[in-house]
Amino acid sequence: MKSITDIPVEFKDTADIFIAMGDEHRQRILLAFEKGEKLNIMQIVSTTTLSRTAVTHHLKVLHNANVLASEKIGKEVYFWINSAIVIEALQKVLSYIKEET
Repeated sequence: MKSITDIPVEFKDTADIFIAMGDEHRQRILLAFEKGEKLNIMQIVSTTTLSRTAVTHHLKVLHNANVLASEKIGKEVYFWINSAIVIEALQKVLSYIKEET
């Protein structure tokens, strides 16, 4: 039996991603994006019942975990799902699980 303090290498750097994606409000924000779509804050706010302040907080958490990428275009900041990072994290965990079973 492994010690519970052992974190597999495959899980390294994935905790923030799963923490960010574990919140229901952040999940709803992610579901607002169509494939390849870029949205600004007001577009995201319009898809939810949350205030702009709350959406901004959730976007910051998702962005800090690299779940969302962003780019400033003019006065607007546009966000999109950083699918490569999310897919990589999920694949690492799935590979580990498959090896353990």
